[in-house]
Amino acid sequence: MNVLIVHAHPEPQSFTTSLKSLAVQQLTEAGHTVTVSDLYAMNWNPVASAEDFSVRKNPEYLVYALEQRHGYESGTIAADIAGEIEKIKAADLIIFNFPIYWFSVPAILKGWIDRVLVSGLCYGGLRFYDQGGLKGKKAMLTFTLGGREHMFGTDAIHGELDVMLRPLLRGTLAYVGLEVLPFFPAYHVPYITHEARVEMLDQYRAHLANLDQLQPLTFPKMDQFDAKLYPKKDA
Repeated sequence: MNVLIVHAHPEPQSFTTSLKSLAVQQLTEAGHTVTVSDLYAMNWNPVASAEDFSVRKNPEYLVYALEQRHGYESGTIAADIAGEIEKIKAADLIIFNFPIYWFSVPAILKGWIDRVLVSGLCYGGLRFYDQGGLKGKKAMLTFTLGGREHMFGTDAIHGELDVMLRPLLRGTLAYVGLEVLPFFPAYHVPYITHEARVEMLDQYRAHLANLDQLQPLTFPKMDQFDAKLYPKKDA
């Protein structure tokens, strides 16, 4: 299996980075090929702009998704984007490794999503959810939080994690056709003991060892909807 880890943390000594390094080691030892996009180390540009296209289909007015499609198909998209596209095309599994910022991902990772998950390859027309451009591939989130585990849940102060992450789980990963595996959260990381961190790494090691047994999250399927995307009455 080819695994791409998209890692977004500014501190090389962080626990988030330790999770990334553990995944690289364990998956490699298991015989998988692992590629890492370390966004801070790469000085990744998170800003989607007209500069992403050396040749514009419409130089008068920027519709970013349409220019993505043209740039990808014509080979005129920016070189840094093209390089990441080749990585996702080669990947069977993409692991996103990051700290939660404001119920979401760091800006640098959001910029990777904006610029790399291009129209024309990853989605477009009616190619989304189980018909998305990346169908047949899997994705998983591994993330750290400052909050304690009891702060997240149905009646908890911050609500349920899957609801908090819906724009990423459903609106991004599932939308482009990825089969989304259950995420791995690491709670209260800045404040826990060394022993607790070691235990958490062991838990992640077990999570990675059972990737084939993880039940994917459930999202809409296109055959549940009609041509105008109304739910079918018998679906």
